[in-house]
Amino acid sequence: MLLIAIGESVKRIDKATNKELLSHYPEIDWKGVMGMRDIIAHHYFDIDAVIVFDVMKNNLPAVKMVIDKMLSDI
Repeated sequence: MLLIAIGESVKRIDKATNKELLSHYPEIDWKGVMGMRDIIAHHYFDIDAVIVFDVMKNNLPAVKMVIDKMLSDI
């Protein structure tokens, strides 16, 4: 559920900033973050638990670091 919340929040931030903020942080695949949210929310029968676990283990820490940087930049 938290991956859905993260993806939805990223979508809202992107919309609220007219797609300008996220482009300043290209080290994260923001389109992938939003896409994962869509897959989990709408295509839950297609979810591969191994992929979700891999994303959480290997990618989520970097997303958190960049979001923390965004907050400090603002």
